[in-house]
Amino acid sequence: MSVKRPGYRWFVVVVFFFFMLLHQTDKLLIGSLQTQISDEFEINDFRWGLINSGALAVATVLYPLWGYLYDRFARAKLLALASLIWGVTTWFNAIARTYTGFLITRASTGIDDSSYPGIFSLIGDYFGPNLRGKVYGILQLTQPLGFLAGLILGQIVAPLIGGWRSIFYITGSLGLVIALLVYFGVKDMPRGKAEPEFENMPEMQSFKFSWVEARQIFKKKTMWFIFLQGFAGVFPWNVITFFFFGYLETERHYDGGQIVGTMAPVILILAAGFFVGGYFGDLLYKYTKKGRIIVATIGVLLGALFIYLAMTTPLDKPNQFFILMCLTAVFMPLSAPNVIATVYDVTVPEVRSTAQAVSYFIENSGAVAAPALTGAIIVATQDKTFSILVICIVAWIICFILYLGALFTIDKDANDLREQMLLRASGK
Repeated sequence: MSVKRPGYRWFVVVVFFFFMLLHQTDKLLIGSLQTQISDEFEINDFRWGLINSGALAVATVLYPLWGYLYDRFARAKLLALASLIWGVTTWFNAIARTYTGFLITRASTGIDDSSYPGIFSLIGDYFGPNLRGKVYGILQLTQPLGFLAGLILGQIVAPLIGGWRSIFYITGSLGLVIALLVYFGVKDMPRGKAEPEFENMPEMQSFKFSWVEARQIFKKKTMWFIFLQGFAGVFPWNVITFFFFGYLETERHYDGGQIVGTMAPVILILAAGFFVGGYFGDLLYKYTKKGRIIVATIGVLLGALFIYLAMTTPLDKPNQFFILMCLTAVFMPLSAPNVIATVYDVTVPEVRSTAQAVSYFIENSGAVAAPALTGAIIVATQDKTFSILVICIVAWIICFILYLGALFTIDKDANDLREQMLLRASGK
């Protein structure tokens, strides 16, 4: 299929949607398998947390490298390589027969978890600023949908087909299929192609990675607020991903059917929240450069409020718990597509993968400690509810404060980029 054919860019979105959906399923599946894997290897919550922290640590270390490679070389081919690595490392994880072997092979699955800056920067060259938030929101639907798929595979399918190892063999094989699809089906796009200043130019300039421009990332005040909120903001996602199933089982005494019945609607609402966040971010962006940050600020504030109300709901009021979790799911994802779009609103095209990779590196530098820290707090306090709540609420309050700071810097940084693009378009 030709890059110039109408609709090709939406074909690319579909390919990356399935890439991310299956990858997120593979990555998040482990949360629903906590009881099965912990029983087999006879491990406590702290050692379980170390398993998840290992993969996060590997991904964190490799983010800057992947970001640099995506800005220097063909992103589509690198993404095919990442998918190949995903498949192979998941197979290795399924083979492990000891806790140490499982810990090491699970850590190796973090190698390909650093691949997303390449996806978002390539999509950013297919879609302009007024559409990016919505498209990123569509792609980020894959996180909660992958969470839901992992829930179903772990709680329902795994016991029927021989356990958790069989599931890992399946998801690993799908990684190899996606690698072939990306390699042969997705074409690269010139960096900056979708910027409005270049819309009517007959020939697109070639922008190549520059260390000078890479250093400019750190001179934009908005990026520092983005970096710091990311450090705090990923804590709740990782805590909920890796411990919430266990919380429902041990604290609320839900069985597998109750977990699926409760969490499936919550996750679907969460998925819709990504698109809603991107939609309203794009909408407000047309009127003010602060638009995306405003939506993100509302999201973290109300997300913290409703998760507190949900988890402090008495055990004998499951309907109230369910409703409050649904409200949490409405607001929790609003910031995610707007953060990515904001990075692209203030950085030049040739270093956007690097900028996003640095953002993810800083995020994961905090998140890598989240599972182990939560596990340690649970072991020390013997209270999963308190451990999950204290990390989520404190993290989101910090994000709220940092977003308020970004409201004062975003106008200048976004306008500076538009002026720079105009100068390039004029040939100066």
